[in-house]
Amino acid sequence: MKILEYLYACVWGAPALILILCVGVFLSLRTGFLQLRWLPRSIKRFFGQLSEKHDSDGVSPFRALCTALAATVGTGNLAGVAGAICIGGPGAIFWMWICGIIGMIIKFAEATLAVHFREKDASGAWIGGPMYMIRHGLPPKFHFLATFYSLFGLIAAFGVGNATQVSAMVAGINEILPQLGMQAGPRGNFMIGILLALLLGTLLLGGAKRIGQAAELLVPFAAGLYLLLGAAVLLLRLEAVPAAFAAIIQGAFCPRAVTGGAVGSALLCLRTGVSRGVFTNEAGMGTASIAHASAEVSHPTDQGLLGIVEVFLDTIVICTITALVILCSGVPIPYGYSAGITLTTAAFSAVLGPWAGMVIILALCLFAFATVLGWGLYGIRCAHYLFGEKKCNWYVYVQILAIVFGSVVDAAQIWMAAETINGLMVIPNLIALCALWPVLQRLLIQKKRRFL
Repeated sequence: MKILEYLYACVWGAPALILILCVGVFLSLRTGFLQLRWLPRSIKRFFGQLSEKHDSDGVSPFRALCTALAATVGTGNLAGVAGAICIGGPGAIFWMWICGIIGMIIKFAEATLAVHFREKDASGAWIGGPMYMIRHGLPPKFHFLATFYSLFGLIAAFGVGNATQVSAMVAGINEILPQLGMQAGPRGNFMIGILLALLLGTLLLGGAKRIGQAAELLVPFAAGLYLLLGAAVLLLRLEAVPAAFAAIIQGAFCPRAVTGGAVGSALLCLRTGVSRGVFTNEAGMGTASIAHASAEVSHPTDQGLLGIVEVFLDTIVICTITALVILCSGVPIPYGYSAGITLTTAAFSAVLGPWAGMVIILALCLFAFATVLGWGLYGIRCAHYLFGEKKCNWYVYVQILAIVFGSVVDAAQIWMAAETINGLMVIPNLIALCALWPVLQRLLIQKKRRFL
C-alpha cells in the first residue's frame, strides 16, 4: 500500500500538475487565449448541434461530445468538489476555474488533432486518439509512445472507468435501499453487479455506435436533472450567493480568513484546486479525444470547439453549481477532512428536503453508469490499437467480469492504482501536443480563412 501511495504521489505530484499547466499556458499564449475568444462561438455550435439532424450512418459531433462527457462528468463533479472545499477551503474552487480555463485550450487541441490524424477501421468508422496522433504525426522513433499510451489506457479503463464507478453505483444504491424498506448486503451487491454487467455488457458489446447512442440520452438527462436541482437550491438561497463568491475569491489568496484557520496555506488551496480540476475535466490525459475523433465534421477545429464546451460544462458550470450549493446551504463544512458525496447530499437535503439527497444519489449512479460506457469505449480503442480489431473483442468480456468484481470489493486501492496508471497517460499525450503544435497552427489558419 505504501509503495502504491508513493507511486501515486510521484505521478500526480507537483511535476505532473506543473507539466499540464505549462502546456496549457503555452497553447493559450500561442493561440492568444483562443478558448476565451472562441467560447461564444463554441457555445453557439453546441446549441446548434442540439437541434441539428445528422446522418444516422455516422457519429454526430453532439453524440461524440456526449460520449466524452460521459467519461468526464461523474463522481469528481459531485464528491470531488466537496472534497476540494474541505481540504483546500472555498478558494480551491477559484483555482479549479483557472485550471478549467487552461483545460479548455488543451481539450481544443486534443480534439482537433485527433480528428486530423484519425483513420477508418474495417467497418468504415472513424477511430482516433493520442495513439493515432503519435503514429501519424510523429517520426517512427517516437511511435513507442503510442504503444505505451494504449497500454496505460487499457489498464486504467478497468479501474477508473469500471471497478471504481461500479463500486460507487453499488454504494449509492445501498444508501437508497433502506429508505425503500430493503436490506443491503454482500449478496445483494453481487446481484446488483450481475444486473449491471448484463446491462452495461449489452451496451459495450454494441460498440462505439451503441455507446454513443446511450451517452446521448443519458448524459443530458443526468446533467439536466442535477443542474435543475442546483438551480432550485440557489434560487432559494439567492441572498447567500454573493457571499459564496466572495469566499471563493478571498479564500484563493487568504484561506485562513475564510476557514477560520482550519486551512491556513494558500499553497495547499492552490494545489488542491488544480489537482481536483485536472481530475474532473481530464484535460491533458487525451482520453476524450478518442471519443471526439469519431465525429463527422467538415473541419477538425469544428470538433475542437466542442472540446472547449466539454470542459466549460464540466468544470465551469457543473463544478461551480456543486460548490455554490455547498457554500450557500448553511451546512457545516468539516475543513481538513474530505467529506465527499456526504457533504454534497447534506447540502441539497438541507435546502430541498431529504428527498433531494436520494435524487443526488440517483444522479451519482447515472453519472457513474455513463462513465463506465465512456471509458469502455476508450479501452476498446486502446485494445484495438494494440491487438487489432479482430483480437480486441476479449477486452469487452473482461470488462463485463470487472463490473461484477467492482460490485463486491472495496475500490479504494483499485482507484489509486488506476489513477496512477491514468497519470502516466499524460506524458505521451502532452509530448504529442507540443510536438504537433505546427500542425495545430496550420489548422487554425485554415479555419480563420474560412471565417473570413
